[in-house]
Amino acid sequence: KKYQRADWAQRPLPPELHGAERARCQHLVFGVVRHFGRLEVALARLVAHPPRFATRGVLFVAGFELLDAAGEAAADGRVAKIVHHAVEQTKTLASPAEARLVNAVVRKLAAALASPAPPAAAEPAQLAEFFSHPEWLVRAWLAQFGAEATRELLEWNQQPATVYARWRVAAEPPPSFLKPTKWPGFFEVESGHWGEVEPLLKTGKLYLQDPGTRLAVELLAPQPGESVLDLCAAPGGKSLLIADAIKSGRLVAMDLPGPRIGRLKENLARVSGVDVALVQADVLEGAASALREHKLPGSFAAVLIDVPCSNTGVMRHRADVKWRLQAGDFKKHPRQQLALLHAAARLVAPGGRLVYSTCSIDTEENERVVAGFFNSRAGGPFKLEASTLCFPWVTGHDGGAAFRLRRDVK
Repeated sequence: KKYQRADWAQRPLPPELHGAERARCQHLVFGVVRHFGRLEVALARLVAHPPRFATRGVLFVAGFELLDAAGEAAADGRVAKIVHHAVEQTKTLASPAEARLVNAVVRKLAAALASPAPPAAAEPAQLAEFFSHPEWLVRAWLAQFGAEATRELLEWNQQPATVYARWRVAAEPPPSFLKPTKWPGFFEVESGHWGEVEPLLKTGKLYLQDPGTRLAVELLAPQPGESVLDLCAAPGGKSLLIADAIKSGRLVAMDLPGPRIGRLKENLARVSGVDVALVQADVLEGAASALREHKLPGSFAAVLIDVPCSNTGVMRHRADVKWRLQAGDFKKHPRQQLALLHAAARLVAPGGRLVYSTCSIDTEENERVVAGFFNSRAGGPFKLEASTLCFPWVTGHDGGAAFRLRRDVK
């Protein structure tokens, strides 16, 4: 199966759909994607022959609404409303005959989805079905993390992501509706405040950002007035965090030309007090020549490369990743990641530091890539100085890893 990115699938939403209605639509779409595996299996047991696409869509949405309503005090009444709404939608989108099918199936689906979560010691297939993850991925995590941690990870991934934001104005206190967190500068944005949030985003005072993004930048420890190179920089959240940390000096952000450059430009435009340069180039081919063309230095005291990866540490935010990920990606990605790390190392000045980071929690993309670098000749001038491994079910925010390598002064 080939799966489209969930955010791309929502692009056709009509512009007049906004506010609470748009938020509700997004909640339903991402909910179905997040629980797709469990819903697909449950519906297959109740419907011998898959109905037309529109009817199938109604059944999946109703299934997620049933899961969403689980545990509510008035659950029985909510189920009746879900059934009624599904039937009425099917009459409009399909036919009265299919509406009768939907009526019967959704009533049975409510009971089918009422089973309790399996224990950590359950079979991989049972865990994969209930928590809607590919079985091969569950097996890989069981081998890497063990039963208890894997069970916690699966449960974590199935919850809607908390919305976090970073307050960027040191001289001004954040508004009271932002809920403080244990991570300085980061706040939880509770529902019902979008009208207050939107103007703050437009002025640049507030930036929507998960606290997990700070880990690589903190490990890089950019200093005031320093020149920093951010590779694979788009969409620019870490670039903005670096600029806010150095306050003066120079920030060079590099990434491939493409649709993500627009977001990077937008974020770099919010920087003040720092000399910012955007370089559109392939890090693997011609990075040094692109820097020369822009009359920029060929080496930097601080280099960050946040490489493309499997995104296994951010599946709560990106619910569709698990369906698009293939087992072969854990062989393909590390090859590209190691090549990117080699390319980044060539741009580090003597005595400088390089941070390799991912939003993956898997060893193949983290420790093994760094070990591969040190096993090559290019690793000779470097030493591993520090590292951070972040597991989301432990920290309470997105997961990932970061490694700081220091180059010899010679």
